[in-house]
Amino acid sequence: MKPIVAIIGRPNAGKSTFFNRVTRSKDALVDDWPGVTRDRHFKDARWNDTVFTLVDTGGFSTSKEDAFSAAIRLQIEYAIEDADAIILLLDGKSGVSPFDNDMIKLLRGIDKPVYYVINKIDGPEKEGLLSDFYTFGLSTIYGVSAEHGYGVADLLDRLVESFPEQDVNTGQEVIRLAVVGRPNVGKSSLINKLIGQERHVVSNIPGTTRDAIDSLISAGGKDYVLVDTAGIRRKGRVSRKLEKFSIIKSLRTLDKCHVALIVIDASEGITEQDISIAGYAHERGCGCIFLLNKWDIVSKDTKTVRQFGDALRMSAKFLSFAPYLTMSALTGLRLQKIFGMVNTVYEQYITRIGTGELNRIIEAALQRTEPSLHQGRRLKFYYTTQVSTKPPTFVCFVNHPGAVHFSYKRYLLNQIREKTRLDKVPLRIIFRQRTGKIDFGKRKKNRKK
Repeated sequence: MKPIVAIIGRPNAGKSTFFNRVTRSKDALVDDWPGVTRDRHFKDARWNDTVFTLVDTGGFSTSKEDAFSAAIRLQIEYAIEDADAIILLLDGKSGVSPFDNDMIKLLRGIDKPVYYVINKIDGPEKEGLLSDFYTFGLSTIYGVSAEHGYGVADLLDRLVESFPEQDVNTGQEVIRLAVVGRPNVGKSSLINKLIGQERHVVSNIPGTTRDAIDSLISAGGKDYVLVDTAGIRRKGRVSRKLEKFSIIKSLRTLDKCHVALIVIDASEGITEQDISIAGYAHERGCGCIFLLNKWDIVSKDTKTVRQFGDALRMSAKFLSFAPYLTMSALTGLRLQKIFGMVNTVYEQYITRIGTGELNRIIEAALQRTEPSLHQGRRLKFYYTTQVSTKPPTFVCFVNHPGAVHFSYKRYLLNQIREKTRLDKVPLRIIFRQRTGKIDFGKRKKNRKK
């Protein structure tokens, strides 16, 4: 197992900037607005051929004005408990703060390596700012600049030296699940219930989750990464720059996931925005599962499971193949069925169909229903092959690719679904013109000459 390193500190000390530099990414949101990071954010980092997991946390605060301060502090305590080493990042530019003393007291009783790091030390000329922090009785202090990289290498050298030897990676693929939906439909509550602890900040205030947060979980002998994403609002309701960026990150998360868990608030019914979000997942080729949350408070006199399912199929016809499940993140209703559905979708998502079988299916489909005419002549289909998985993608070579009507394309995909039982995942078919065709009769004539 990779060592885990937690970064803690007060708001706006530069934790997310430090996280991004060490992980060589831009996964943690960075903004001048204090309190941007609320949840724990996990990502692997590598230094001197040593791999470890870095954890970004929300800003430590005891302010009663911040509705999230108590929840964020709980997240910090979880991070400290899970970590093998801790980096306390303090703000060298702002100087010492009473909050710094509170955090240092919290860490003194921890039997784990703690690295006291003063950020915003942009060069040797700024190291005089470190002197005030020695008043806390700290023996070793590291001055760094997360923005410019000053001192970070020395800190990481000392950090990785303290790690025990790492286990060999088994190389087993992890199934990535993106949990998406409108704000306040219960995405974070669902993940908390699945992983068995409140790893994510949960609130009835829409927009609590801003980052896309990774959580590793094992179930039934398989590993999964659950990614909680920011609620995706309608474009007209997105105002602040930060929220717009959060939504972009949610959409990018769909590009990297295998299966999207589309959470819908069943008590409110299916909305246009639910269908738009489902469309985002479909466009990116994800396997999709609809989770109809809050089913415990839906009146069964007005809507049954079947009626809700039929309404969903009518509203999202482009995802008519996607399975759905009524559940409750609050009570745990039918949550145990989620991973079974995920496994079924994922197995189809990575399925490869042999070229021989595929061409027999297409040939039978052509005989059953002939393609349309193009310029008075019947379209000619040569052969079909599968070129990739995730999702299963096929290339069909035709004499006039642009003349294949979209309805016939849909017909061929439905035939592939029916004959291969790939009935729960998106399928793609691409029509191409066959190149390099040789007219053997003309070639023989040229030889005689």
